[in-house]
Amino acid sequence: MLTKAAQARSLGISRQALYYQPRQQKKDEMLRDEILAICQEHPTYGHKRVAMHFVHQLKRKVNKKRIRRIMNKFHIAPRVMRKRKYVKNSQEDKIDTVPNRVKTIRAIQPDVVWAGDFTEMWFKNRWVYLATVIDLYTREVIAWQIGFHHSAQLVLDVLEEAINKRPYTPSFFHSDQGSEYTSRVFIARLVKDGIEPSQSPKGNPWYNGTQESFYSLLKTKLPISVTLIPWFESRSQRKRKIF
Repeated sequence: MLTKAAQARSLGISRQALYYQPRQQKKDEMLRDEILAICQEHPTYGHKRVAMHFVHQLKRKVNKKRIRRIMNKFHIAPRVMRKRKYVKNSQEDKIDTVPNRVKTIRAIQPDVVWAGDFTEMWFKNRWVYLATVIDLYTREVIAWQIGFHHSAQLVLDVLEEAINKRPYTPSFFHSDQGSEYTSRVFIARLVKDGIEPSQSPKGNPWYNGTQESFYSLLKTKLPISVTLIPWFESRSQRKRKIF
């Protein structure tokens, strides 16, 4: 095997030239390591949110185009958010299709129409679920719950919290046709307080647009790092951190 000196002689260059690395490459590698550290903590971050992290957390401005170039160069890609998985209940646990009763109704005061939904967030190598109830007139988040599983119990708990907080129950409760909201136990709880269930047609999330907009805004304006980290042991501590 040729020594470094012999290799340099055969190539007609100095031995130091064998160790030369372009200055730009070193800078790219240094930035790559920083980006990798950010993406390890926030696996769903793309180049724009990485750039925001540099500004807000590290107090340093790095051009987002440069970050995108580095991420492409070193094949750094954000984790793709999985589509929500629905746990199919048996037909005995589900009710017949509920019509969209609020399609032509416009709330003119609070506690006429509430809307419910939940979203998933990736945290510490697992999914956690945030369920909310929003008043469609005030756009206020009346109640919310966090759980490790999306289930009828999770959406039932947040409904109970909303009912206990408000002086009046709504005339209508709107949601999608997820198995959690079509379960007999959830519908029975609505009927108990005289609340008419209303559900969007399948494949039409815009009919529950207020909830969809809220979750989109939450994830865009409030990154997961602010929303769920650090993950406190008690639920009351998590509530204070998130909102």
